[in-house]
Amino acid sequence: MIMANYAYPIDPSWSVTEMDTVIRFLNTIEAAYETGVAKDKILTNYKAFKRVIPSKMEEKQIGREFAKVSAYEIYPTVKLAQESDKKTIHMSAK
Repeated sequence: MIMANYAYPIDPSWSVTEMDTVIRFLNTIEAAYETGVAKDKILTNYKAFKRVIPSKMEEKQIGREFAKVSAYEIYPTVKLAQESDKKTIHMSAK
């Protein structure tokens, strides 16, 4: 995987475990764009992410901030993983 040269959208009020969960999910989104990633990994990490970020509004805010710095989008990646019959998800950057 290519090393990201940007800051992740992290809330300083989160615990270390919560930060790790969010970063792990964002790493999974990166992998979907850079190399492809197992659909199950996306869905599993998304469920963990939603335990930290249950609010749809906050999820969208993090998604916008992440897309702004990385050009990788959360929503279309998760949506494709939820709807696809493929075992591996490969996203294309815009």
